[in-house]
Amino acid sequence: MSFQLYLQCHQQPDVVERILRVIRHRGFTLNTMSMMPSRCGGKIELSMTVSSSRPVHLLITQVEKLHDVLALRCIDTTSNTDVGSY
Repeated sequence: MSFQLYLQCHQQPDVVERILRVIRHRGFTLNTMSMMPSRCGGKIELSMTVSSSRPVHLLITQVEKLHDVLALRCIDTTSNTDVGSY
């Protein structure tokens, strides 16, 4: 299954690296990623497409625990349904 993740994070030097590490450790594959500064200063917005046969909640629960992640939204791209916002 494939999922689109939208994240808003504090702009820190290692935030993207930590998110990518969680994606890899949870058994997901990163397919696409884009990053841009947020309209609110000091933040970045990430858009990622990840895929795995594992349940997406295994990934979401770990990413949302990262202290620099402020908001997370997940969409199932196969059915185009919103999995949830955190």
